[in-house]
Amino acid sequence: MLPADLDAVLRIQAACYPAAMQEPAAVVAARMAVACDTCLVASHEGSVRGYLFAYPSRLGRVTDLNAPFTVARQPDTLYLHDLAIEPCALGRGLARALVGDALRLARSLGLAHVALVSVQDSAGFWQALGWRAASTDNAGLDTYPPGALYMVRTPA
Repeated sequence: MLPADLDAVLRIQAACYPAAMQEPAAVVAARMAVACDTCLVASHEGSVRGYLFAYPSRLGRVTDLNAPFTVARQPDTLYLHDLAIEPCALGRGLARALVGDALRLARSLGLAHVALVSVQDSAGFWQALGWRAASTDNAGLDTYPPGALYMVRTPA
């Protein structure tokens, strides 16, 4: 993901999430700057159609919605903060491709876990890809809409 992708990312975010879950451009840009090596985009027909925000973290830690990333000094987890695919590009395998890239990235970084917060009834998608519900007492989970679920898997 490059700074030039910001407008596309914001467009996709607006198409995929209700207003209460859309994060401000300044926060999105700050995340891109802090975790540029672990934030990814997917293109289709010459345009960015999906994105994945991820960063090195610690197991159990959840970034608050609308908060900047804090990259862990001694990470053990790749935290997938946000995966979104533009509606016109659904069904083309872009989400699975981005997740596959993230898993390979986690392995290359030597991280033992990949974690995320499932929202908008997406737990089934994540379970099909090997994630399982896990407990966390991190207050960041409380900043998400009801039904949000912390999930974890190994990158193998």
